[in-house]
Amino acid sequence: MNRTGEVHDTIAETIRVEGARILATLIRTVGDVQTAEDAVQEAGIAALGAWPVTGIPPQPRAWLTVTARRKAIDILRRERVRPDKEQDALRLIELSRPDLPSEDVVNDDLLRLIFICCHPALSPPTRIALSLRTLCGLSPAQIAEVLLTTEAATTKRLTRARQKIAAAGIPYRVPAESELADRLPAVCGVIHSLYTAGHAPVEGQAAYDVDACAEAVRLAELLHELLPEQPMPAAVLALLLLTEARRPSRLDEHGDVVLLECQERSQWDASTISRGIALLNDSLTRTNRQADPYQLQAAIAAEHARAASYDETDWPEILRLYDLLMSIAPSQAVVLARAVATAEAGDPAAGLGLLAELPPSPRWHSVRAELLARQGLYAEAAQALTEALDGPATAPERRHRERRRKAFRTLSD
Repeated sequence: MNRTGEVHDTIAETIRVEGARILATLIRTVGDVQTAEDAVQEAGIAALGAWPVTGIPPQPRAWLTVTARRKAIDILRRERVRPDKEQDALRLIELSRPDLPSEDVVNDDLLRLIFICCHPALSPPTRIALSLRTLCGLSPAQIAEVLLTTEAATTKRLTRARQKIAAAGIPYRVPAESELADRLPAVCGVIHSLYTAGHAPVEGQAAYDVDACAEAVRLAELLHELLPEQPMPAAVLALLLLTEARRPSRLDEHGDVVLLECQERSQWDASTISRGIALLNDSLTRTNRQADPYQLQAAIAAEHARAASYDETDWPEILRLYDLLMSIAPSQAVVLARAVATAEAGDPAAGLGLLAELPPSPRWHSVRAELLARQGLYAEAAQALTEALDGPATAPERRHRERRRKAFRTLSD
């Protein structure tokens, strides 16, 4: 790769990893999402023009932040024909300050941005769209795929959300304690969704997005620090830590998928598991052991983490927890996981029956293949994996399905 290509890759990576933080800081100052997004985009364009000539600066994020502030000033000056000149003048004064925000301020800004995205004045799909746009940097087209809608509809949804935030005068701040009850579940949902997107991407070359997972954990830590007495943030953090602690064993040295029963458990982070279990226990104590969906998911992760080996996993207890989760927060993902737990608890036929309740998907076909193989139906299992391979998958997952299909075909001969 030539030098220009390397510089472009560095800019893209910096914006991907740091863009949400830069955007969050700018939104606090400007008070307008669209202006902040335009300024960050213009800063990226400026970097594409400058860095190949001057070299990559020692602190790329700081360079982009300063440049984005200057671009925001230019945008506001161009738009001062609008009637809100006094407000723009105040924003210009704030933007003209020479100092850069500390990391602590950046962290607070990003958390404030999550709370804005999850304001109860916005509908649940709009909260998701706005969060995926501002926190994850996904394009309208990518968000449309997540929400199963069109790019045009997503763009309109985002525009309406920004207009509603501006018209309602929704403040850029962590809400008062009296407002938390309405917003906290959505905030926790966004953080959990961000981690899920990184932990189990739909497609791409990597089995997981390390940066997205780390960012979700960081945000969960920040939310727990902000609200240490609240059980839900503690449960979300526990769930993420218990899942993250086992990530090193998911791939082998070649980057290929390792099934749970074959994973080397000595690679699991014991200290992170201990902290996750402690957070879960504290969260359950605060709710008198009346579990919410995050507590139940964390309890399931804890059962996996506690097992010294695959054979020692308490599958009946995991199945019981999934039954509870289905009773309070049913979803297709829970049905799929419950089908696997049912099979692992000794009844693969019943697991297959549960799958029949769901619409087919690549993941559905893959799970079905494993349950068919449990019953010795290897030809059917191979065919199910052929159907799974027709859909999107990460490169490691695709290789894994191809290997399993080959093995099942051999067993069926």
